[in-house]
Amino acid sequence: MHALMMIGPSQGVDRTEVREIEEPRPGPGEVTIDVVHAGINFLDVMARRGDAGYVGAWPYAPGLEVSGVVREIGPDVTGLAVGQRVAAFTAGGGLGDVVLVRAEFVVPVPDQVPSPVAAAAPLMLTTALLLLEDAARFRPGETVLVHSASGGVGSAVAQLVPALGGGLRIGTVGRPDKVASALKSGYDVAVARSEDLTKAVRAATGGAGVDIVLDPLGTTMIETDLGVTAPGGRIVLFGNAGGGDQAALPPAGRLIGGNLAISGFSISRLWATAPRRAAAGLRRVLDLIADGRLDIAITEVGSLADVPAVHQLLAEGRGDGKYVARLRG
Repeated sequence: MHALMMIGPSQGVDRTEVREIEEPRPGPGEVTIDVVHAGINFLDVMARRGDAGYVGAWPYAPGLEVSGVVREIGPDVTGLAVGQRVAAFTAGGGLGDVVLVRAEFVVPVPDQVPSPVAAAAPLMLTTALLLLEDAARFRPGETVLVHSASGGVGSAVAQLVPALGGGLRIGTVGRPDKVASALKSGYDVAVARSEDLTKAVRAATGGAGVDIVLDPLGTTMIETDLGVTAPGGRIVLFGNAGGGDQAALPPAGRLIGGNLAISGFSISRLWATAPRRAAAGLRRVLDLIADGRLDIAITEVGSLADVPAVHQLLAEGRGDGKYVARLRG
């Protein structure tokens, strides 16, 4: 079988290649999946850079979400059948013809959900849903600010807010030429981070501030986040896209005095430590799509060989929305 492999840390595509590797076989509590589509994510880029905590050893097989059909079932697995359409989170290796996963990471895909969209669900769409519903405790009518609004998760949040009851959506982007993309994905207001964000966000909310901030940029924007969040607001940190050292969080007195909350979220750690919660989120996302309440734009690339170039787009901040790779017919 063929799989994408990263043979060592790099800032570019020079150490990523398609290799022939041995096909995995499932053990107890595991299944293998014939991958039809695989999601391409910024977490792949963080692994490629060699960011701490993303790669246990080189070479590394990237790919954290897939859709496809069950190929083989290991002992002690119930509720799944060979040939069944599924979506799954993977702990790596999703960008390959066949992937080995824990059975509890696998969710059946409704007939109404296309394979490319299903491949975006275990990581990206489930992240967006659980950020809003679980981490931020979103309530209908609240104002949501999202950094990196033109990326995959940002675009998904823009579509999910109306599906969950509606509210003002404000997005920030790293480059002025990406404002149009954020607006197209559904944001009511989009602002480049080169502008005075505090002033722009306050103006967009009539001075009231936002109820929720969803921030994948580590702690680099924390002062801005605090400056635009209304009393009772929630700031959720869910990544460290820049890859640098994290700064200390504000002292408790500042949060208490401002009636503010800061929390963290990691979908990969949730899958690893609370798979039932993550799987429940994935099922809900797939049901929203099947019911026609959530419609996500996907950019599909035609093969594994095309994936390194997409990784580079994401690394350079030039990506637009969600990308998936097609691995078979």
